[in-house]
Amino acid sequence: MTKLPVISGEKTIKALCKSGFIVTRQKGSHVRLKKTTFERTITITVPLHDVLDRGTLKSIIRTAGLSADEFVRLL
Repeated sequence: MTKLPVISGEKTIKALCKSGFIVTRQKGSHVRLKKTTFERTITITVPLHDVLDRGTLKSIIRTAGLSADEFVRLL
């Protein structure tokens, strides 16, 4: 398993957009992304912090349905 990188919210959003997510709205320092598949609609909120906590990043990756390896390849 790949070790999670220390990255910002902006880089996380760019990586998620590469995997098919679309930015739907922003309120303050939080951006909401959305992806519709045949089975369900996935909604993720990403904070625009300079450095995301590892737990927050792990939760975002899990909610997106990606593995850590897949996410690192998107960066």
